[in-house]
Amino acid sequence: MEKLRGFEVAKGFEDKGINLPERKTKHSAGYDIEAAEDCVVPAFKPGMAPTLVKTGIKAYMQSDEMLCLYNRSSNPKKKGLILANSVGIIDKDYYGNPDNDGHIMFAFYNIKDTDTEIKKGERIGQGIFEKYLVTDDDVAIGERKGGFGSTNK
Repeated sequence: MEKLRGFEVAKGFEDKGINLPERKTKHSAGYDIEAAEDCVVPAFKPGMAPTLVKTGIKAYMQSDEMLCLYNRSSNPKKKGLILANSVGIIDKDYYGNPDNDGHIMFAFYNIKDTDTEIKKGERIGQGIFEKYLVTDDDVAIGERKGGFGSTNK
């Protein structure tokens, strides 16, 4: 069977008991994604960088698709967690990149005044595969050379 789109365990996480994302109901759009390890997202202070929460997974897809990472609807109210980039975009060429094998991470800020603990296996977000379009005059020819945040390098 040809692989069209899906999830795999990223290199370095093969023996960490990572659960691949899955939809919980037949009409769910999003695949629930879990934290790969325990971590703490500190209470926000101006100037601090977001906390990258590891998932231990990577995603493969077709050339006209992307994986969008969305926050869980309960995270802001219950845990104070918001995504630093509102929506994370995972491009097809992020998969298997030489820097981090395409390891997916969620970039969180914690808007509460106390630190928030995330436990391994806790659902932290959702991934939704989506099609995208390009313009008639698109001439993109660049190739990804690295992992997280490497598109402009």
